[in-house]
Amino acid sequence: MSKFLRPVLAATGLSAASGAAALAYAHYVELNAFRVHHIQLPVLRPGAGTLKVLHISDLHMLPEQRAKQAWVAGLSALKPDLVVNTGDNLGDSKAVPAVLRALDPLLHVPGLFCFGTNDYFGPRPVNWLKYLTGKKRKVSDEKLPWEGMRAAFIEHGWQDATHQRLNFKVAGVNVSVAGVDDPHHDLDDYDQIAGQPHPDTDLAIGLTHSPEPRVLDRFAEDGYNLVLAGHTHGGQVCLPGGKAIVTNCGIDRSRVAGVSRWTERTWLHVSNGLGTSKYAAIRFFCPPSATMLHLVEREAPQN
Repeated sequence: MSKFLRPVLAATGLSAASGAAALAYAHYVELNAFRVHHIQLPVLRPGAGTLKVLHISDLHMLPEQRAKQAWVAGLSALKPDLVVNTGDNLGDSKAVPAVLRALDPLLHVPGLFCFGTNDYFGPRPVNWLKYLTGKKRKVSDEKLPWEGMRAAFIEHGWQDATHQRLNFKVAGVNVSVAGVDDPHHDLDDYDQIAGQPHPDTDLAIGLTHSPEPRVLDRFAEDGYNLVLAGHTHGGQVCLPGGKAIVTNCGIDRSRVAGVSRWTERTWLHVSNGLGTSKYAAIRFFCPPSATMLHLVEREAPQN
């Protein structure tokens, strides 16, 4: 058994024999047990109505992953008003056509995106000892063809929120958006987007691939209602009940996936993602997912 997987077995309390079976399950079954989470959040300005936002992240797509491509394409049946993609789409240098095939039905829906470092650089073999200690790993030297993917997203109408401030209306809701490049490897420059959202907005969304606290704090200070992120894979290899061992970023384990309040007025949603590195193709107590956020009006302030 790989020396890199022994710490996983130790952390989950499995013997070598039961561990082998568990790893087979984690690779062949749970890795493809895709699901959709439905979450209602009271973040819209009173009187704005409702908005359905589909949040996807961390596809880490490989050309041969046809089942995942078909499942992602099927998300269009949920009829979202807005799609938000928080990065790490690519798992291989030849995966752009596979990503576009998977996302094609969703590219006809208004969309936003920001990228992660695994859109820019290829994956590296994983040393699980370093992963389980939470140490940051260096990016690889392999450059991925993200420019063509970005061009295709934009050509279909999705908007790149990376270091941009955007204002638009969708499904009758006025939306303000700002995003940063991946802060996990210090590609972010929040000062480019600093400042409060448009005063007439019904919803202010912040986008970042990795939910690093320094960026979340800036979004909250500027008055964003909702921040969307990915990167964590929900912990990927978890204890029973989905309890993460590590987050692979600066947030605490209680926020590794799903919704939490970052501040009293700012909600955070972290997607646990739809893929993994091809060098760590397992999930344990952490099935891949997308999230449909059903956004409703927040309570009006009391006089």
